[in-house]
Amino acid sequence: MNSVDSGGRLGRRASFVLLVCANVLMMATASAPSPIYPLYRERWGFSVTLLTVVFAVYVAGLLGALLTVGSLSDYLGRRPVLVVALLLAAASTAIFWAADGVGMLMIARVVQGLAAGTATAALAAGLVEFAPEGRPHLGVTSAAVGTGVGMAVGAGVVGLLVQVTRHPDAYVFPLLTLAFVSLAVLVLAIPEPHTRRAGGLASLRPRVRVPREARPEFLASVPALVAGWSMAGLFLALTPSLVGTVLHVTFGAAGGLSIALLFLGNSAGGVWAVRHAPRTVTSLGAVCLVLGCAALAVALVLTSVIAFVIGSVVAGLGAGLAFNGTLRAISAATRAEARAEVFSAVYVVSYTALSIPALAAGLLARWWGLEATAYLYIAFVAALSVIAALHAARSRARRRADDGRARSFPTGSRHRVRTPC
Repeated sequence: MNSVDSGGRLGRRASFVLLVCANVLMMATASAPSPIYPLYRERWGFSVTLLTVVFAVYVAGLLGALLTVGSLSDYLGRRPVLVVALLLAAASTAIFWAADGVGMLMIARVVQGLAAGTATAALAAGLVEFAPEGRPHLGVTSAAVGTGVGMAVGAGVVGLLVQVTRHPDAYVFPLLTLAFVSLAVLVLAIPEPHTRRAGGLASLRPRVRVPREARPEFLASVPALVAGWSMAGLFLALTPSLVGTVLHVTFGAAGGLSIALLFLGNSAGGVWAVRHAPRTVTSLGAVCLVLGCAALAVALVLTSVIAFVIGSVVAGLGAGLAFNGTLRAISAATRAEARAEVFSAVYVVSYTALSIPALAAGLLARWWGLEATAYLYIAFVAALSVIAALHAARSRARRRADDGRARSFPTGSRHRVRTPC
């Protein structure tokens, strides 16, 4: 049962805006280190393989938090969980600020992942609960689009700083630390929309389960989920190095700006998808991912920056469309009381896809080189995208056939079968 704690001093609209800002900042911080990775490699002399490990431990921390404390705000309330998550985020940026080697980078990324995993469910729930009355969908849309916008802003802004200074971390991370502490203080002033209840300790037991009725749609959605999130992993972990060493771009901001293009395309796809049928959206997303992969491969063959920019935008658009379409299709196949459980399983698959292929690419790059590994990675995403597109096309054809049969024999029409009295 939901309620609003009258002790909060901020109104509904101000609380909603504050949580939108917290979501965008959390995601911006997740992508902020990516453009700095090439500088870290030069500074401390570690390999591309170790770089992907630094990236992957973030997802390990995030999944650990998501599987344990992800639903804790349903028991303790949104406000305390969000305050703890924001202070954890402040701790992670402070560790980045003080980092003097790859070991501290890993610690910072783990703490950052814990912060993001702790905040994910509480932010999403809070955005729905504080959304303008009569427009609950605005909360879901803000959570989804805010993720892409935050990732784009973090990578883009830090990418530009890389162009003007060799130590962007000395400027970025102190400001982020201050921002997170300030947000934690402000969150204390929002109303508490959720009543505390017992069972918080039991909720910490890790559990991932998909109910029987949702399994066919869930399993059918896995190729599209893995393809879209694997593409994001490629950009966050390896693109800054790829742009410099394979495309020979000397502009320091290029790596961060390419990540920003991917996530801006992702956000645009999420916004457009709201008004269209899930299967249509998934089909178009899978096709865009295939086209984006083709453009990225051409860019590497021809060392074409223009083709790489086009591929980044189209692949980002495809990832955003595919994720939105699959999430809505899975939601429609799931009972309301099991929806949070199924969404947790969706995010476990998604974040695993974000990290494991990127980590594997880092290991392969050690023997095959970065360019050959990038071709294999792109082919992997393209193959999954083709599978997703074929399944979505079959599903649409089956749905049209079912609709055609339903129109031929409408309920209550003169064609119904008469039974003897």
